Amino acid sequence: MQLITLISDWNSSDYYIGAIKGRILSSCPTVTIVDVNHQITSYNITQAAFVVKNTYKNFPKGTIHILSINSEASKEKPHVLVRYDGHYFIGTDNGMFHLFIEGKTESIIEIDTEAVESSFPELDVFAKVACQIIKKEDITKIGKKRKSLLKQLPVLPAIEESLIIGKVIYIDSFYNVITNVSKELFEQVRKKRTFNIYVQSKSNKISKINKKYAETSLGELLAIFNSTGHLEIAIRNGKAAQLFNLTTNSSIRIVFDDNKNSENDLQGRLF
Repeated sequence: MQLITLISDWNSSDYYIGAIKGRILSSCPTVTIVDVNHQITSYNITQAAFVVKNTYKNFPKGTIHILSINSEASKEKPHVLVRYDGHYFIGTDNGMFHLFIEGKTESIIEIDTEAVESSFPELDVFAKVACQIIKKEDITKIGKKRKSLLKQLPVLPAIEESLIIGKVIYIDSFYNVITNVSKELFEQVRKKRTFNIYVQSKSNKISKINKKYAETSLGELLAIFNSTGHLEIAIRNGKAAQLFNLTTNSSIRIVFDDNKNSENDLQGRLF
């Protein structure tokens, strides 16, 4: 069974999803199309990369992933077909690939679109290339090989000896906020010290990491390392992002107990 996944910054009420599915099925009627996410914030390649990174590896090798986020091409940011970790990714080289690809790519092909005039490249370019892969056509003929992808530096946490300032990189449908602070980084800086996590102000404080959401009472603020290995801030059966007015790029502060720097001193610098 051949799979194609769709990830986009379209709204599900638009016609785009139906159009690209129809185009694919007209050319490749036996394919299975999986909608991964069509609620990416418009043009937000960081959010899209987070979704791709944490979903693609759960699909079988050989799956084709169509990435439709900020997909208009230019000379500097062409359409590309990337083979990585046994999967195919079709999208625009706008920095998004560099945010989720962690190892060496197997191949990069810049798709030749000089003869294609389209304001809807997913329909006229991406769908066609996906079906060429499925039909086992010679994909080297779709364009020229490239050696590298556009580099986009990820937003990294700010780190001091007793402080981590993380950023919100994703908000899920439960309004839980996922930060760019990994469990590995947290423990590396923590060094077995006690800590407080501050959300927006000193009054919103968390001093433990949950293993399960249910360890916290209903309506209470909590922190947990989720299935992606990132620090997540949530309210049990509540909406943390909405209550605390958190958006992507909001800051989360983690202060570790340190005899050299009192917590009050650190708080004074932060708030």
